[in-house]
Amino acid sequence: MDDNTPVLVGVAAFQQHNPDFNEALEPVAIMERVLREAAADAGCPELLQRAGEIIVPRGMWGYSDPGRLVAQALDVPSAKTVFAEFGVSQQTLLTRACQRIADRELDVVLVTGAEAKYRSLLASKAGEQSSETPQSDAQPDVKLVPEEELWSEVESATGLGMPVGFYAIMDSALRYQQGLSPDEHREQMGAMYQRFSEIAAANPDAWSRDPVDARFISEASAGNRMLAFPYTKLHNSQWNVDQGAGLILCSAGLAAELGIDPTRWIYPRAFAESNFMSVVSSRKDLGRCAGFRIAGETAMSRAGVSFEDIRLRELYSCFPFAVRSQLQEFGMSGEGDLSVTGAMTFGGGPVNNFVFQATVRMAQLLRENPEEVGLVTTVSGMLTKQGVALWAAQPNPDGWVFDDVTEQVRKASDVCDLVADYTGEAIVAGYTVLYQGMEPWRAVAVLDLPGSIRSVAYSEDPAIIESMLSEECCGRTYFVDAGVFSLAG
Repeated sequence: MDDNTPVLVGVAAFQQHNPDFNEALEPVAIMERVLREAAADAGCPELLQRAGEIIVPRGMWGYSDPGRLVAQALDVPSAKTVFAEFGVSQQTLLTRACQRIADRELDVVLVTGAEAKYRSLLASKAGEQSSETPQSDAQPDVKLVPEEELWSEVESATGLGMPVGFYAIMDSALRYQQGLSPDEHREQMGAMYQRFSEIAAANPDAWSRDPVDARFISEASAGNRMLAFPYTKLHNSQWNVDQGAGLILCSAGLAAELGIDPTRWIYPRAFAESNFMSVVSSRKDLGRCAGFRIAGETAMSRAGVSFEDIRLRELYSCFPFAVRSQLQEFGMSGEGDLSVTGAMTFGGGPVNNFVFQATVRMAQLLRENPEEVGLVTTVSGMLTKQGVALWAAQPNPDGWVFDDVTEQVRKASDVCDLVADYTGEAIVAGYTVLYQGMEPWRAVAVLDLPGSIRSVAYSEDPAIIESMLSEECCGRTYFVDAGVFSLAG
């Protein structure tokens, strides 16, 4: 094995359910803690002092260069800081860490992220604001930003803004393609998420460890309100959590030099990712995802395994469509567990670093099951970017490999022009009903127009809303005028 082979040698996850928000750790303190614990997990605190780079993704906090605060807390002033804005895939950050080591540019890279939204929520309920180390002017050594916007003005004009509405629309298109009725769709999602809750109950690092019945998940109630049909709150990532994760990657040569137990090394075997960006409503086939199909095929081929060989899986689970889309594109049967954490509803979904949480859990399980290969996938935005990572306790025969499949995905993606002004008949490609509180508020539909053009419109007609809540409306024709759709004819 080459000395510059990247290996994951230290992992740690942390969460707090502290009812006293004044005593609870703020996000940057959680980052410091998990990195110290990751070094302890590796049995080598010296790793922290060897860090050449500290990588942190943006979260729901105000730090302008959180990696610098972490470097100061760890007393590693020489470490460079990398800060990734929303819209940069978490897979990209793991790829960067491995690439810097493989290219012999660095020996040790620290990757971390944390949220403390539960702490903030408790403070808000008390009429106060949780404290945070002030930092607004510091600039990271490297700042990563997405190339495009995640959604368009045409979409936001209809009331779409939160990710849940976009994912529900895409899921309606996949449901229609699969020939499922809305009720069958909801039953399948309920069963999937019940199993996620059971997995979380056995995961010591899961945020919620109470199993939940499939029917309760699927049916809207005061304790589980509908957000965007057919998604209830328990179909959504739980982001009001205080959680963090720390990963320490280093070269195999340094790991051996420092005497780190090789039985605790976890190897990145094959990564693949697509960073091609398109807004949801412009995607010709709303129910499909070329990015996952191509990234998945590429990573599996490079690692010499197949999807059906893999028992330890963490399919990114911000919303049901993300999971269902991956099953479709990977050609997976859906049998066996699809998560090792309990997924983002029950395992906990810190806003922009869940993949790090999942990788910690995967590394722990791979140490216990060294004959297995583990799959961790990544989504960024509205299923905008896709990442596939294969990890194992045994190295890839060809060493760590990475493929950027962005251009392949671009060529394979059929993107429509999106227009705001249209009058005439149009066919529903995908839809949802948005809720305000317990009440349905507005139906929103992505519409196919003549000439392979797309638009997005809404309706507040009670009859249309009722039909969209009870019947399959993909494929139906409506009349559109000034961004509002109504019954045709």
